[in-house]
Amino acid sequence: MHNQFQVIQRDWLEAVEAIGNTSIDLMYVDPPFNTGQTQTAGAGSYEDAWESTDDWLAWFRQRLEATLPKLKPTASILIHTDWRTSHRVRVLLDELLGEDHFVNHLIWRYGLGGSSPRRFARKHDDILFYAIDPESYYFDPPMVPATSNRMKGQLKKATDVLDVPSINNMASERVGYPTQKPLALLQLLIGACCPPGGTVLDPCCGSGTTLVAARQLGRIPIGADQNPDAIHITRERLKKAPSPSG
Repeated sequence: MHNQFQVIQRDWLEAVEAIGNTSIDLMYVDPPFNTGQTQTAGAGSYEDAWESTDDWLAWFRQRLEATLPKLKPTASILIHTDWRTSHRVRVLLDELLGEDHFVNHLIWRYGLGGSSPRRFARKHDDILFYAIDPESYYFDPPMVPATSNRMKGQLKKATDVLDVPSINNMASERVGYPTQKPLALLQLLIGACCPPGGTVLDPCCGSGTTLVAARQLGRIPIGADQNPDAIHITRERLKKAPSPSG
């Protein structure tokens, strides 16, 4: 089972049609943020612009509604977004799932990026954590190094502020695809929110970091992206990513 993975070259909406109902333990999605630009890097690019935030939200709602039946009753949802739409996504999730299905508003504090003379520097993304059933979702609290002198050298449970560095330009995991997220971040999230042997879905998989992390942790990855460059990179990374069983 650990050696299974599925990578689909289709738009999110079309890809979920091929997935069985109530089969997914965790959906993590890092969708386009509607930056108004084409996101470009050495290994690929994708369009990231809608006419308005309302148009982006309609696009997102349609895909989310199509995916919810694919999730198990015990499943969790992680939506990775930023200041542009996090408030709108949270209201949407409250509407579709119920306010009591909210678990956490996680902050990924990455530290890199520019500053501005007109506002506080934007140095984080938002990850919204919801459960299909707030009484029965899986959670294994991740442990991180303690920073206080009293607990020096020990581990403590992670807070809702995740200090995981961005991928630097010389990192061996960098594949040259735009907006690639750190493997350490996805390992932390998947380890915490998906049971061992469970199935992880990333319907906007980009460079495949979610799928690689899932495979390394003994979960079954399913990913989709409409970009052929993304699919090629993802498949190559998965071939090189051993599962715990080898």
